[in-house]
Amino acid sequence: MSQPSSPYEAQPPSPRRLLTSVLIAIASAAVVLVLVVLPAEYGIDPTGVGGKLGLTALASSGTRTIQIDDVIGGNEKYREVKVPDVGKPTPLPNPDVHQDEAKPPQTRTLTITLQQDQETEMKLRLAKRKAVVYSWSVDRGPIYVDFHGHDPSLGNDVWVRYKEQDAANGDSGSLVAPFAGEHGWFWQNYNEFPVVITLTVTGYFDDVVDYGIH
Repeated sequence: MSQPSSPYEAQPPSPRRLLTSVLIAIASAAVVLVLVVLPAEYGIDPTGVGGKLGLTALASSGTRTIQIDDVIGGNEKYREVKVPDVGKPTPLPNPDVHQDEAKPPQTRTLTITLQQDQETEMKLRLAKRKAVVYSWSVDRGPIYVDFHGHDPSLGNDVWVRYKEQDAANGDSGSLVAPFAGEHGWFWQNYNEFPVVITLTVTGYFDDVVDYGIH
């Protein structure tokens, strides 16, 4: 025996109601498009509402430029780069800021004793754009040091200086080789007593070149 249908059972919408719902959804989407999407994404603001809400300023983000430091190769200059769309990375002027390496960095620690008036030179053989960090100390001082680099193929007369100082406490820092060659330190002990220098280097150098003590 069949049960009588309940008056509260949901009835399928009539075609007219369905059409009305669709038209309302389309109209709402059109309003959002005109009032929000067009001003924010494309700078089109036919109603003026986007400007009052600050949405048109968002559309210009794709053409804004920022100043970014070119870390390697001319880091004294700042270049303008275009601000990309939301969710996309900002490009760097120089892609060599990040480098993949086939092997991990190596670390060396060396101890050098200089008697009165003795001098020595210790270099790292680096390929172009390879990076190292360093730290050196002296047990007592001060002593003279010249941190520099040169390309042996060009002769000993062609070199660049990174730092020159009379250092009592040593020094630390980093270097990205501007060219392939030998980069390192010249130390001279002008004291009336011997000094012990301890140098630690970590990075992607090929070899350590010891020019000996003179």
